Amino acid sequence: AIVGWIETTYHRRRRQRGLGRLTPVEYETLHQTAHAA
Repeated sequence: AIVGWIETTYHRRRRQRGLGRLTPVEYETLHQTAHAA
């Protein structure tokens, strides 16, 4: 149960150094916006 919570909730909200200190959701949104333009 804890592993599931970490994978589905925590990692999606935590800022990632490899993504320029963005959350995965923020990074994905920026990436999709850049490719749509």
